[in-house]
Amino acid sequence: MKKGLIIGIVAVVALVGIYFMFSISVKNSIIDKEESVTAQWSKVESAYQRRSDLIPNLVNTVKGYADFEQKTLTQVIEARSKATSINLKADDLTPENIQKFQRAQDQLSGSLSRLLVSVERYPELKANQNFLELQSQLEGTENRIKVERDRFGDEVKIFNAYIRKFPGRLFADDLGVERKGYFESVEGSEVAPEVTF
Repeated sequence: MKKGLIIGIVAVVALVGIYFMFSISVKNSIIDKEESVTAQWSKVESAYQRRSDLIPNLVNTVKGYADFEQKTLTQVIEARSKATSINLKADDLTPENIQKFQRAQDQLSGSLSRLLVSVERYPELKANQNFLELQSQLEGTENRIKVERDRFGDEVKIFNAYIRKFPGRLFADDLGVERKGYFESVEGSEVAPEVTF
């Protein structure tokens, strides 16, 4: 009887130990994946910050052309102000907050697009070396934003899947982690623009 009791106690202690080690391993995996999302979010913010930093130089270069549309410049300045006022922390990356952030950034993208289209009417501005350099930097920055957003989406997918599947699901609530939000395409972007000649 004593031998059976000892074996039973050892088995229980072993099972508790295995469960404890298992839970530590899973919780550490959740934390690692959440940190990957956080790190990638900082790269997204950095790319958007670079664009935001370029805009005042672009606006000032364009302002030098006195007859340039003031309304267009004002829209860019206001959209930049709104976009930079939305600061998301990595632990607030809910789908709703990502959408709010994205809407502000999309407004800025639209204003910048209108600015660059209206520049077409100013051949001397289009030939200005400062403007051309800023335009090139802005195009490169837009590409960086897309790359970082795509990478962010990949990290979010890995994280969200892990906390929704076994064994992550068992411990996600213990850690207080929730699904992170994705960037989504702009409403109406599924329809190709009509090109007429």
